Amino acid sequence: MILPFEQLIENDTNAYEFTVAVTRRAYQLAVLRTPEVEKHNGKVVSLGMRQIFSGQVVYRFIE
Repeated sequence: MILPFEQLIENDTNAYEFTVAVTRRAYQLAVLRTPEVEKHNGKVVSLGMRQIFSGQVVYRFIE
C-alpha cells in the first residue's frame, strides 16, 4: 500500500494536528493487529491515513 499523496497535498487541515492523529491511529492499528492490518502487510501509517481521509476514523482535539 502506498501513501495517498494526492489526498495529502489537497488536505487543508492543520499539519500538526493531522500528523498527531495519523501517528496515534497508526499506533492503535499496530497494537490491535486486525485482519485489515494484516491485509495491508502491516503498513499501519498509510492505512491510518486512508482511514482518516475516508472519514472512517474521525479525530478531534480537546482544549
